[in-house]
Amino acid sequence: MTILAGLALSCLLVQAQQYNVLDIVKADARKAHGMEGPHRLDEFGTLSKAPNGFKPFYISHYGRHGSRYAWNSDTYSLLHKVFEKAADKGVLTPYGKDFAKRYQAFYMTPYINTGDLTPLGFEQHHAIGTFTYEQFPQVFKGRKKVDALSSTGQRCIVSMGAFTLGLQSGNPKLIMDLQSSHTGMAIIAPPSAPRQLRKHFKGENQEITLESVEDFFTRTCAPQELLNKLFTDTSFFKEGEELTFINELWSLYCGYHNYEPRPIFDDLFTEDQVLKFWEADNYMSARIDIRDRYKVFPLLEDIIAKAEASFNDPNQAAHLRFGHDYILESLSTLLDINGMGTIPATPEEAKYWFQNYNIPMAATLLFVFYKNKKGEILFKPVLNENDAYLPQLTPVKDNFYRWADFRAWTDKLIQEHPEEKQ
Repeated sequence: MTILAGLALSCLLVQAQQYNVLDIVKADARKAHGMEGPHRLDEFGTLSKAPNGFKPFYISHYGRHGSRYAWNSDTYSLLHKVFEKAADKGVLTPYGKDFAKRYQAFYMTPYINTGDLTPLGFEQHHAIGTFTYEQFPQVFKGRKKVDALSSTGQRCIVSMGAFTLGLQSGNPKLIMDLQSSHTGMAIIAPPSAPRQLRKHFKGENQEITLESVEDFFTRTCAPQELLNKLFTDTSFFKEGEELTFINELWSLYCGYHNYEPRPIFDDLFTEDQVLKFWEADNYMSARIDIRDRYKVFPLLEDIIAKAEASFNDPNQAAHLRFGHDYILESLSTLLDINGMGTIPATPEEAKYWFQNYNIPMAATLLFVFYKNKKGEILFKPVLNENDAYLPQLTPVKDNFYRWADFRAWTDKLIQEHPEEKQ
């Protein structure tokens, strides 16, 4: 590696690592909502310009479904039961009574709609589809083909429809092929594919040998303080139920802005508690997704194969994929996007490399491909409508990388983690 290339790589590593991440969360408490928070439509960035002579011609995409109600009905039903039981036993604090009253009047509609896409989720993907067209109109010029594949979940299918409508608002002549099937889950969400289609790879499920999520949470978050704010006596909980209740309460707090514009529960946590709970939640996300990163090799192989097939098909504009947070997070750690795949030395260090607020509802990863008249191919990653970086590669310019360099890196990665028969 040349000195200049080494300096460029060092700059990207510094850019990827965020030592001021707690200040970022403190300045914008919505980031503390992490994966459960809605994608902000006011954070679309200004993207880098291509090197001279290179023009965009193809896009590969993976998008998480848009804003939804909680995926787990326990987020609503368990809280309802706990507050009902605490009220019957007369152990709610004055604040607990007020909070329970607000919650009990609120929970039924989201409970009924558990897992469904919200109107905001549709709006997000329509806006992102429109943004994609407006940023790269050359890719979608004329009667180009756009193939889209969705998870079988309702929220993913509707997100796919919204995104493609956004594209077609720029060019109604686009030829769309929208698919959703259980077979397709082997690509969209490999760990959740039908059992007969699942693949296993060397190194998957390899845990980070650091403090457990539960121990880190208990050590840093002082959960009893939150319980004391709501209840005068917590002995009505069965053993272990307190942490389950607190987890679901945090999930409610982080997720309800996907479908409720009023700040009706924002007084539950103090600013200091929000930072600590987010850090524990983020550590859990980092551990899970670094552990599971090799499980998404089928998705990576699909991205590679379809991209390279499209290099010789002038009619293919894009391949779109609509799935879930745990897949996009695992893919991001596998590819080390913005350094997200860095294994932390301590639980506290995880937040400097991995921030789960980068995979909110409607999180979107684009690989935008460019070529020049000589046929040389570059690509750049775009995460959530902002330039992203691959610190393991040397860019040609800004965040533009040689496809050949990426392929050499992925070939080595795949060879080191071959499929293992079960």
